[in-house]
Amino acid sequence: MSSESTTESANVDSAAKPSFGIDYEKFLSCVHCGLCTASCPTYKITGDENDSPRGRIYLMRAVVDGKTELTDAIEHHLELCLDCRACETACPSGVQYGRLIEPFRSHSVETKTDWFHRWILWKLFPNAKRLSLALIPARISARLGLFWLIRATGIWKLLPARIGRLLTMLPPLQSTPALPKRLPAVGEKRATVALFTGCVADAMLRHVHWATVRVLQANGCEVLVPEQQACCGAIHFHSGNESPAQELADANLDAFEALDVDAILVNVAGCGAMLKEYGVAWSDARQPERQAFASRVRDVSEFLAELGWVAPMGELSGKATYHDACHLAHAQGIRSAPRQLLEQIPGIEWIPLTESDTCCGAAGTYNLTQTKMADELGARKLNHILQTGARTVISANAGCTLQIIRESRLHGTKLEVLHPMELLDRSCQRAGSSSDQVGTPSRI
Repeated sequence: MSSESTTESANVDSAAKPSFGIDYEKFLSCVHCGLCTASCPTYKITGDENDSPRGRIYLMRAVVDGKTELTDAIEHHLELCLDCRACETACPSGVQYGRLIEPFRSHSVETKTDWFHRWILWKLFPNAKRLSLALIPARISARLGLFWLIRATGIWKLLPARIGRLLTMLPPLQSTPALPKRLPAVGEKRATVALFTGCVADAMLRHVHWATVRVLQANGCEVLVPEQQACCGAIHFHSGNESPAQELADANLDAFEALDVDAILVNVAGCGAMLKEYGVAWSDARQPERQAFASRVRDVSEFLAELGWVAPMGELSGKATYHDACHLAHAQGIRSAPRQLLEQIPGIEWIPLTESDTCCGAAGTYNLTQTKMADELGARKLNHILQTGARTVISANAGCTLQIIRESRLHGTKLEVLHPMELLDRSCQRAGSSSDQVGTPSRI
C-alpha cells in the first residue's frame, strides 16, 4: 500500500473511530497473505472468502474507510465468525483479529439484541445461582426419566428453537455440593492457589471443579475458593455487551486481589482466555489492577505442568483422544501442558485427533445463535472423533464438552467426554488399586 493511500485511509478512519473505536494500525498489520484461511473453520465449511479472516478484514476495513455501508450481508459474514482465534495462531504478521471484530460486535448488539440475549445469555447464564435454580426442573425430570424421554422422542423440537436446543446439550445433571472456601493440601504443601469457578461451569459441571481440587490437593496445593467471585464476563464481552463484562471483571478483582496466592487457576479455556485479557480489554483507572490480576491467572494444566506432578497415578486402560479447545490452544497458546500430564497416566492408548484444534462449533454461545454453522462444525468434529476409534474424548472447555455431548447424543453415539482433570483424578483415585477402563460412557 502506498503512503498516500495509507494517509487517505487514516483520514477516513478518524471520522469512523467514534463509531467503531478501532486502532487503524491493526488493519494495516494484515498483509493479506491468506495463510489464515486454511485454519478458519467457517471458511472450511463455506469456501467463501468473505467467511475467512482475510475476507472479513477486507469487509471491516471497507466499512471503516467509508467505502461501503455495514449492510445485513456484511454483518452476516462477521457474525458467522466463531472468534476461535485460530487465525491468530496461523498469522505470521501477528494480526490481532479479535481486536478488530469486537467493536463490530458491539455495534451489532445495539441493533440486534433480542429477548434471548437479554434474559438467557446476559441474565441467566452468567449467574451460577440463578442458573442452578433454573435447572431444578431438569434435574427432577432426569431423576424421573422424563428428561431422557423428552430428548429421545424429539419433543424438544416443539419448544422455542433455542430453548429446545439447550435441552439437547445439557450434560448428565448431578447434585454436587458447593466447594468450601478452603481445601488443604495433601502431604507437604507446595503452593497456595485460588480457583475460579465461573458460572455455567459451576452450575452444570461442578463435578469438574471437585476433580480439579482433588488433583491439586494430591499435588500439594492448598486451594482457596472466594465466595464473591463472579462470571468472567466472556458471554457479555464476546457478544458485544462490554459494560456488564467490565462490571463482572471489577467484581473479580475485588474477590481475588487480597488473596495471598501463587496463582489464580481456571479449568475452563474460555474463562481463562477472558481472565488473561482483563489487562487489555479496557483502559481506565483500574487497568493496572486488571493487568496484575491477569498476570496471576493460569490454566490448571499450565500450572501443574510448571509445578511438577508428584501424586501417584493408577493404571487405566482403553483408547482416548484429545480435543484442543480453541481458547486454550489459540487464545492462550497452551497445547503441550495438558498432553504432558495426561500421557503420564499408565495404560491409556492416546489416538491423535484429525483437526484437533479446529473449533467444534460451541464457541461460547455461538451454538445457540448460529445454529446451522455450529451443527456443521459439530458433525465434522464428531466424525473425526469416531474415526479415531476412541470412545473417551478429553476437552478442557465447558462449551466444547456440551457441544460434543450434544452431537454424540443426537447421532446415537455413546461417548464419554471428560475434562483432563477428571481423567487425572480418576487415575489418582486408582493409584494402588486394580486397573479401570476409560470409555464406559455415563448416561447421556
